Amino acid sequence: MRTSLFDLEAEIMELVWFAGWEEFAVSDVHVALEGRREIAYTTVMTTVSRLFDKELLRRRKEGRRYVYVPAMSRAQFIEAMTREVLNALPPLGQETAVAMLVERVAEADDEELARIEALIQARRRGLHG
Repeated sequence: MRTSLFDLEAEIMELVWFAGWEEFAVSDVHVALEGRREIAYTTVMTTVSRLFDKELLRRRKEGRRYVYVPAMSRAQFIEAMTREVLNALPPLGQETAVAMLVERVAEADDEELARIEALIQARRRGLHG
């Protein structure tokens, strides 16, 4: 899966996730975007098609049009993109990323530390369970 998004692609995915659309047509996206700025229907159609090609949307034919469904949640997308970036780093880059995470943890409040600790415990259970 290619996860990098161009500005309009990202804007459309944010719209879909924020609106909570379980399914939608290009016309739905066009109407929502047109409320923010002037944009051609064909531009929206091409961009939605690219999102389908990138496997961020699934689609089915309904009459003469396609109905689209998000292939993943926003959280799943961010996780996949983060994994892709980390896996693309050379070993030294991965070490730097871990060092930055440790630095972030050092600045964390109790709530964030509890969340991180829960993730670590879940991972340990997964390794030993």
